[in-house]
Amino acid sequence: MLVLILAVVILLLVGGCVCVFWTARGDAPRWARGVAKATLLGSELARSASRRPRSQQSNGDD
Repeated sequence: MLVLILAVVILLLVGGCVCVFWTARGDAPRWARGVAKATLLGSELARSASRRPRSQQSNGDD
């Protein structure tokens, strides 16, 4: 079951990347532009979450 979920997630990521590429070429339909926008928004959210300072973590100076 876990493998199936992981496979679906990977297919969605690949599909989003294809839509981004297709949109960058300039000849994508409206639905592909929407998927590309959602993919880019998701990547920006993931990037900002990874840059967030982790003030809750201990640094070993306890």
